[in-house]
Amino acid sequence: MKRNRSPNRVYLDNAATTPVREEVAEIVKKEMEKNYGNASSVHWTGQLARKALEEARERVAGAIGADSEEIIFTSGGTESDNLAIRGTAYALQERGKHIITTPIEHHAVLNTCESLAGEGFEITYLPVDKKGLVDPEAFKSALRSDTILASVMFANNETGTLEPVEELARIANERGVAFHTDAVQAVGKIPVDVKKLGVHLLAISGHKFYGPKGVGALFVKKGHKILPYSFGGHHEKGLRPGTENVPGIVGMAHALELACAELAFQSERIRALKQKLEEGIIKNVESAIINTPKENCLPNILNVSFPGVDGEALLLALDLAGIAVSTGSACSSGSTDPSHVLLAMGIPPRIAQGSIRFSFGRENTENEVDYVLDLLPSIIEKLRRVSKGG
Repeated sequence: MKRNRSPNRVYLDNAATTPVREEVAEIVKKEMEKNYGNASSVHWTGQLARKALEEARERVAGAIGADSEEIIFTSGGTESDNLAIRGTAYALQERGKHIITTPIEHHAVLNTCESLAGEGFEITYLPVDKKGLVDPEAFKSALRSDTILASVMFANNETGTLEPVEELARIANERGVAFHTDAVQAVGKIPVDVKKLGVHLLAISGHKFYGPKGVGALFVKKGHKILPYSFGGHHEKGLRPGTENVPGIVGMAHALELACAELAFQSERIRALKQKLEEGIIKNVESAIINTPKENCLPNILNVSFPGVDGEALLLALDLAGIAVSTGSACSSGSTDPSHVLLAMGIPPRIAQGSIRFSFGRENTENEVDYVLDLLPSIIEKLRRVSKGG
């Protein structure tokens, strides 16, 4: 029986970006008005901006168990990944030119590694199993005397799979290999402690946890050698030239602290919403395939394949009903190719082509899940008829 619930809009694409929290937006506005100085200037406006910048650095560091001097502010996850990988490759290339990564990484990592391959570096892509997990033994076997860096994401942006980063980093440390993890989807969703993880480099992006867009950070472990890949001034320890976006950085720090403070409650609540949607899909949609593993996954991401349906067509049909979802990474929007993540997991192209990512956030409600479940089965049925020419 249909339930009389019809929200005007349902946003289930929080893995792409999250709405800026009202209190965070207010802080950014206040900082733009109050701390308009350049943090590199020596006069009083510069000193105020510098003070706000360094306080934000301490707050971001504290949220992930780092020291403040280990935080480099960037424009987001993509720049953080580029700086981590390129910076390490250039700094350590005299020791070797072998880099290990996986085929399920975000394109910020994959395309950076591809670029380095064109510069003479050798890239090994570790396979993953049907759950999207890297085998630590395979990782250990792939390490060589000339391996200088390994990059394995913390949480996959399409399926939510959590990689065994702590174990992989331990193996890398034992062999003297630097370890980078793209933690853009993990930070603010699950506990992240860089000291416990044992990583050398970790990427963060503010807009994934209700902060402003265009602001991120890179954790660089003390003692790890890294070189800049862009040049200008001596900002951010000479690793990231350009005047710091102090209001955005302060906003990101505040958003991260709020996300961490609410983490336990929101994680449990959001996981329950995801479970409700998953169970409803399994019960009401024939042949649906759940690609997100039951365990070792983020609480907020659910990836589902609907055989016989084109993912883009389903996305558009849901959009017409006011439901915002994704066919995968927002950075791959516009591509008609099946998800590289799902293909790497061994999912056939025709199944991967009909996949949708639902990703929850702090503003989602049970009422919204009911609304999706009210509409989804009939939309799937209609699209399957159309694909069969019925």
